[in-house]
Order: sequence, then C-alpha cells, then structure tokens
Amino acid sequence: MTTLDFRRILDHGAGYSNIFLDYLYNFAKLKRFFNYDFHLLPEIPDLTRGFQKSPDHRQRVAEILEAQNLRFDCPQKTIENIHALREADTFCVVTGQQVGIVGGPLYTFYKAVTAVKLAARLSKALAPMQFVPVFWLEGEDHDLEEVNNITLLSHENKPVKTEYTIDGKPHERNLGAVGDLVFDMSLELFFQAVEKTLPSSEFRSQVTEAVRSAYIPGRTFSEAFACWINRLLAGTDADGTGDPGLIFISSNDKRIKQILSPVFLKELERFPLTSQLMIAQSAELEAEYHAQIKPKAINLFLFHKGGRYLIEPRESDFSLKGTRFFITREELLRTAVEMPESLSPNVVLRPICQDTLLPTAVYVAGPSEVAYFAQLKPVYEAFSVAMPVIYPRASATVLEKKLQLLIEKYELTLDQIFGARKQVNEHVMGYLSEVELEGLFASSRETIDEVLNEMKFGLSYVDPTLLGVLETARTKIAGHIGTMEEKTAAAQQRKHEIALRQIDKVFNTIFPNGNYQERELNILHFVNKHGLDFPRRLADQIQIDALGHQVIEL
Repeated sequence: MTTLDFRRILDHGAGYSNIFLDYLYNFAKLKRFFNYDFHLLPEIPDLTRGFQKSPDHRQRVAEILEAQNLRFDCPQKTIENIHALREADTFCVVTGQQVGIVGGPLYTFYKAVTAVKLAARLSKALAPMQFVPVFWLEGEDHDLEEVNNITLLSHENKPVKTEYTIDGKPHERNLGAVGDLVFDMSLELFFQAVEKTLPSSEFRSQVTEAVRSAYIPGRTFSEAFACWINRLLAGTDADGTGDPGLIFISSNDKRIKQILSPVFLKELERFPLTSQLMIAQSAELEAEYHAQIKPKAINLFLFHKGGRYLIEPRESDFSLKGTRFFITREELLRTAVEMPESLSPNVVLRPICQDTLLPTAVYVAGPSEVAYFAQLKPVYEAFSVAMPVIYPRASATVLEKKLQLLIEKYELTLDQIFGARKQVNEHVMGYLSEVELEGLFASSRETIDEVLNEMKFGLSYVDPTLLGVLETARTKIAGHIGTMEEKTAAAQQRKHEIALRQIDKVFNTIFPNGNYQERELNILHFVNKHGLDFPRRLADQIQIDALGHQVIEL
C-alpha cells in the first residue's frame, strides 16, 4: 500500500479544497473553526465531555434504532451495540451518506470502514468507555438522480452508467424523501442492465444473487441500502472474525422527528439567526478559503403533497419554493410541535439533528464535509449541541495486479499516474519510441537557427534588405518543422495504439469518467471480479490514519 500526499496529486474533479488540505496538513490555520484537532485522537482529554444524554433520551433512541435495524437484516452484534447505547459511557463514531442504489460510489464503503475501525480503536484505547459505529442514512433528500444510478466498467473496460427508474420511466417531479421510495418490479430492468454490463466471471452469478437479495421489490431505498452494506461488511470487524455491528439510523421516522421537534421549533422561532451565524463565520473563512455551503433563511424543508420543498419566508407568511402553497408562522410553529415528521432539515441543520439524537464523539467526513463543518461551529453553539471531532474518511484507489504490471511495464510511477494524463501518454510514447521526438526536433531547430544566424552576417554585408527574406524563410522553416513534428508524433501514436489502449485501461479503472475511482465506481465492479470476500480483504488493507490517498494493491 502506497500513500500519496493530497498536495502532490492532481485533483480529478471537485473535493480537495484548500480547507481540506490545511485541515490535514496545517491544522493550526483552522483551529479556531473546530472544537478538536483530530490528529490528537484518542488522547483528547475532554473527548466525551458534553455528549452525555439523559437515560430517557438514550432509551428512546435505542428502542427506535433496534426496531429500524431489525428491518435491515442486521447481525446480532448490531443489536448488542444498540443495547450498549443505553449506557452513559457509550458514545458514537458516526458517518453518513445518501442511500445510493447498490451502495453508491466506493467512498461509501470507505466511510463505513473508517467508522468501524475508529470505533474499535477508541473502545480499546479509552476502555471502559465504549464507542459504537453508526451510519446515518441520508434518505430525506428529494433528488432521485443522485441515488438511482451506479457506474461500472464494461467488458471493454469502459465506464457505463446504469439507472433505476420508477415504473421503468424517468420522473421529473419532486418525489419527496428518496430513502422512502419503494422499489417496484422495474428493478428487474435495472438488474438486467447491470448483468449485461458486468464482465463474465466465476463469481458473477453468486454476486448478482447477493445484490438481488438486498434489493427486492417492496423495500425502500434506505432499507435495501442498509441490507446491502451489512452484507458487504460481514467479517470486517477489528479482528476479521465476525460482523462489526454497524448501526444504521434512518432520520425520516415519526418517532425520531418527535425527539427533534425542539430543534425544528428553535430554527423557526429564531430565523434567520442560523443563517446570520453562518454568514458571519463564512465571511471570516472566506478571507482565505472558499465557503462550501450557503445557508438559507430557514434551513428546513416541508413535506407537501408527496414532495419535499424548502420553506422560504415572505413579508407576512411563508411559501414552499417552487409551489403556490403558503403557510402562516403560527401554522409552521404548530407543525413543528404537533407534526414534526412533516419537517426535514437541510445540509446545515442535519448535523445538529444527528448530534441531538446521538452522543456523537466523532463524525467521519469526506473532503467536502470537512470543509463545510468549518462553517458550523457557531450553529452548534447556538443550538447548545456539542460539536464532535471531525475525522477525515479513508481515501483510496484499488490497483489490481494486471494494472500494476502495465504501470511497471512502461516504467511509470504512481505520481505520474495521479498527474496529468497527457504527460503519461507522452512518457509511454517516448518510452516505446526508438527516436526521442522532442530531443530530435529541438536539436534540429537549434542547428537550423545556428545556420541562419551565421548567414545574417554575410547577407547584411551584401544587402541588408535580404535580412527580411531570411526571417521570412526562418518562419516558413519553423512552420514546416512544426508540421513535420505533428505528423511524426501522429505516426508514432498510431504505431503505439496497443500501448495507448492499455494506458486507457489503466485510466478507465483509476479515473473512470475523469473522476477518482472512489467517487465514481461502484464496489460491484471489484466484487464481481474477485468474489464476495473482496470487501473484507479491502477493509483489511485500509488504514484510517493515513493522511493521504491510499493506493491499495490487490
């Protein structure tokens, strides 16, 4: 396993903000925006201060979690961890993600593994306190297109996007909380497309059967997601002998919303305070960085007629964005008390809700999340909620043996692979070429320039006006040489098409669609090739304290 410094690799796509880089490598610059320095785990002396919840609160949350997780095909270890949450000396290592079909991109798995491993490490280091891993199912978002598709590599090693569509056709209207959408029989069309894309392998039928056992008509996006992640994590506990006991929490639950009612009420009564606090924090942050999220006047949505709509204030009442529905302040406040299940937090308020419900000591965050937590400290303080340690998730690329051999064949380095594609192509073409083009043409240009410069003295002596003719000739010669160089390079490229196709294969796997593998590929690509044991072997290799991008050779 090799770890690459994020500052040394090219960022393919969004994600590695300057905030994230300083958070990893120069925390002192960001210290005032966070409560804790994650580098100091597990030695932070007041790590669990402020996270104590009343016995009644813990009891209610544990009851809800047990009922939810029994629907997710959870292992017995999960139930044991939920029971432990009833005790005052048990705390949570939380992570979360949208409920993408078949788990979404690979980084979802890396988030879960980081939370599992970190909880085990803290439990060992800080005994008798116990830390349990929790996964927040972000199922309240209403953007179906963000969760209804996966990317796999085809038989030709090309990225292919496969979508699930309700009733087999696209929907443009707001469908409400996507986590609660129920899979129908058109799920079969999705799986047929997946199986058509997946290359043949000895594990293919076994793998597709496992996925189909999690994703069945009648289950919701959230339920199927949790069932599938539980299947992937089997055997990935700290010692590799059993299940890690990951607890899932689905926030779009009437019982949970009742506990969150005071949070919703406070946001509505005091608006636009949250927005003002974030604007002030963002202004300080933007003196050197770019703020990740923009707050809204009210950081709540309302479920209405099957959709989920942002609440926007008007002069004397409120409206739902994109609709003609209006509601008074009194009605909104009454909704927060009597029907809190009708309300849904946005990205700003979601962490407050999470850490109101759970005794969260650590939150495992992706690069973009790390950046937006820098804006949230005053919001936590305003809601009297303890802000947890923000711990960066493991970041990784799986590099299979065949690709390793290709990289070695052309004497490439990982720094080159994670740099600019054009330079890699030039390196490979130069490596295979009997003639080093850049040197050849540079030498030729230099020789011609020397000859023409020598002619200047004689021509100026005979007739100074001939110098213009000489410069015209120089320009034409340079143009001809440039054209010749381009044609020679094209001929060389044709000569080495096989090599370039091999490099295409490398890049399609490491950077599918020009994006990092972990942000684009679904784990099914590797499970199909290497078997259902692959997630355990991958989890074994992941290091949660590597401050960089891990290249895991499997």
